[in-house]
This record gives sequence, structure tokens and C-alpha cells, in this order.
Amino acid sequence: MQRWKQYGSMAGLLAVCFAAGLWGFRSTGGALPWAKRSAQALQRGVQQSGGDLVNFGRGIVVAGPIRKGGLMLEFGGLVALLAIVAVGLYVYADRLGDGDQTAR
Repeated sequence: MQRWKQYGSMAGLLAVCFAAGLWGFRSTGGALPWAKRSAQALQRGVQQSGGDLVNFGRGIVVAGPIRKGGLMLEFGGLVALLAIVAVGLYVYADRLGDGDQTAR
């Protein structure tokens, strides 16, 4: 495939994705509903004086729906899985990087 076709395909895909995102943004009312909800949540938090954002004395801070829904085991498993994948990718990239540099 020629380079100009690759760049043209990527530009076309980017334009389609941008148009779809703009259409979705405008059809849902834009950012205004989200801005109102965000402002209400922030004001409510300031009024209730929620305290520190991170408090290591309480342990790991997890979002309410995860904690209240009884999903802590699944959440912990997902965090552990992502950590293992991250370490595996790091080791893989480190071993791959030690290979023959002239091949590139």
C-alpha cells in the first residue's frame, strides 16, 4: 500500500470519528448537562465537607458503587490482573530490547 493511501485512509477515518463524536455531542445536548451535574456534585461535596481526598488511615479508597455492590473481590482481581500484565509487558520489552539492534 502506498504511503499517500495510508495517510488518506487515516485522515478519512479520523474525519468520520470526529463527525460521529460531534454528532453525538450535539444530539445529547453538549457538555451543559454534564457540567451542571459536576457543579452540583462539587458543591454538595464542599457543603458536606467530605474531608481528605486520600486518607491512608482508612485503607484503600474505592468508589461507593464498587464497595456497596459487593464487588471488592472482582475489583481486586482486576487490579491484580492488570498489574501482572503490566509487569509481563515490562519484562517482555526489556528482553526484546536486549536483542540485536542492527536488525532494526
